[in-house]
Amino acid sequence: MPLDNQKLLDVRSVDAPANSLPADGHGHVRDLETYKAMWKESVENPDKFFGEQARNLLVWNRDFDQVLHKSANFVDSPAWFLNGQLNAAVNCVDRHALADPNRIAIIYEADEPGEGYTLTYGELLKKVCQLAQLLISRGVKKGDVVTIYLPMVPEAVISMLAVARIGAIHSCVFAGFSPGALRDRILDADSRVVITIDQGLRAGKVIEAKKIVDDALESCPDVQTVVVVERTGKGGLIPGRDIKYGEAGKFKPYCPAVPVDSEHPLFLLYTSGSTGKPKGMQHSTAGYLLGAALTAKHVFGLTPGDIMFTAGDVGWITGHTYAVYGPLINGVTTVIFESTPVYPTHTRYWDIVDKHQVTQFYVAPTALRLLRKYGHEEIEKYSLKSLRTLGSVGEPIAEEVWEWYFHNVGRGRCTICDTYWLTESGSILGTSFPGVTPMKPGSCGYPFFGIKPVLINPTTGVEVDERPAEGVLAIANPWPSMARTIWGDYPRYQDTYLRPFPGHFFTGDGAAMDHENFIFVAGRMDDVVNVSGHRLSTAEIEASFLEGKLDNEPMIVESAVVGIEDELTGQAIVAFVVLEGWLKDKIAAGEHTVSDMSREAIQVVRKDIGPFAAPKKVFVVGDLPKTRSGKIMRRILRKIVSGETDQLGELSTLSNPQIIDDLISTVQNSA
Repeated sequence: MPLDNQKLLDVRSVDAPANSLPADGHGHVRDLETYKAMWKESVENPDKFFGEQARNLLVWNRDFDQVLHKSANFVDSPAWFLNGQLNAAVNCVDRHALADPNRIAIIYEADEPGEGYTLTYGELLKKVCQLAQLLISRGVKKGDVVTIYLPMVPEAVISMLAVARIGAIHSCVFAGFSPGALRDRILDADSRVVITIDQGLRAGKVIEAKKIVDDALESCPDVQTVVVVERTGKGGLIPGRDIKYGEAGKFKPYCPAVPVDSEHPLFLLYTSGSTGKPKGMQHSTAGYLLGAALTAKHVFGLTPGDIMFTAGDVGWITGHTYAVYGPLINGVTTVIFESTPVYPTHTRYWDIVDKHQVTQFYVAPTALRLLRKYGHEEIEKYSLKSLRTLGSVGEPIAEEVWEWYFHNVGRGRCTICDTYWLTESGSILGTSFPGVTPMKPGSCGYPFFGIKPVLINPTTGVEVDERPAEGVLAIANPWPSMARTIWGDYPRYQDTYLRPFPGHFFTGDGAAMDHENFIFVAGRMDDVVNVSGHRLSTAEIEASFLEGKLDNEPMIVESAVVGIEDELTGQAIVAFVVLEGWLKDKIAAGEHTVSDMSREAIQVVRKDIGPFAAPKKVFVVGDLPKTRSGKIMRRILRKIVSGETDQLGELSTLSNPQIIDDLISTVQNSA
């Protein structure tokens, strides 16, 4: 399909800063030609490429005898490293503890500054082994699913590794889900053991995690054990079922790890499905570990002594791969952050970077947009000179935010790795390579090793070979870390990912590739609005809002665009925008009105993209509904605009549920 968005042709290329180039001697990509040669080999000869990488980066109990088994025309999920055996905890902890037990594995930044601590690899090994034995004493065995309902505390990492050490399967559930959502995930996984915390602390507020678990377990009669981390010391235990996490300290400091087959499930991670029923994505052990190790090493340029700060929760795939497995497999230090970017002040991230000399920082654009509105004066007080690589994850990053990140946080010295990937992919699919590949604001760069991205015409199902072009983004080959199935529902896995476009893995996203093959992800296909035959990316329109100015000053801090049914055009665009503080002051002083700002916002899109992309309605609101991880819940906005306010669904994951009434009132009063 031809490229409708001609703006992409004009996105400037930014050279990769040499400061981001990893130190020589550790096998990193150090120039563009090497990247191209390695990528070519990885897609044309995956057996050779990934076989060598797996033997170099992972520790095996038994070597594999076949690298890849795949079905004809990619109609089934693959199997990797057949007949090999290994253990995830050994790869993440044991080998580093044996080589250098005093190396720091975890820096814990607690909710309140100054209350954190560090764990060495030697200490981590002891704690993992002790908790593993506690789980064994409670009947957990190889193949069992253990549900982990913990915030970002070291015990979350320890729990994941302890479960893996004994060959069991961990299922981390975001510690913000409601009792009903937690119940559904426990029942679907047939989990008999839950690990939780008495109370969580976030931005100075108490989260009653244990109470949520107790409420959920009223409908989970098969759960026999609840291990409770004592964070505040408040919260009772149910005799016979509950046990204090501290009881693990009574066990020996070492226990042998259980080797598992390469394709043995390592974890389940539930993600939203279009049907409303959560999908338990099942990831294998060897393939996932290799994907985590390889991407963490090359995307972020990890070298010995590095300190990686991934501001992501273990309840989501970002926390799994780049706060836990990726850094630890590579033997570096990971920062585990319990709080929010603005607690107790909006400089908390920069405090952490300078205090611990963080080398890699990985965060979502939502957090960057939030911090950008505070300006750059406060950031200038920080050195940030330790940073080499900056990452972005979760959604496309708007050019204005990219520029702010590059110049104010990275000081022009750091590659911005605008990464694209999915829960289903396990690890990064598209990215820049630090110090090596050029960058384009808004683009996730080039494909990672083993990834062959293609564009597909959604009408014909045929690959689009021309460039520049746009279409459905699909992957034309299997890769090691891809999810193998949906837990208990392989036909749904096939229907969702492998059958929509036979011979390809369907990502569910639309994308464009420019004349230099830079990838620009437009967002989920269900976040593409079709107005009078024009397929418009909601992400593109949202980025346009952020670029809009009034009196040469930025107008809008955040925006969310949704499509609604329209009798005339098929679909219509509706937007919710949060104004910059100076405009709010102008409205309060009577110098502007909310209606004025709605009209100005519409004009921004008309001028930037075209009249066909102009929203039918723009609602000026105080805030947008977001999860605690920062994701904007556009599903809720669609329901409100459509008048389905009695069908808003699950709201327990929202960090700001109090705004729902205001959003409903704003929409209803504008009718």
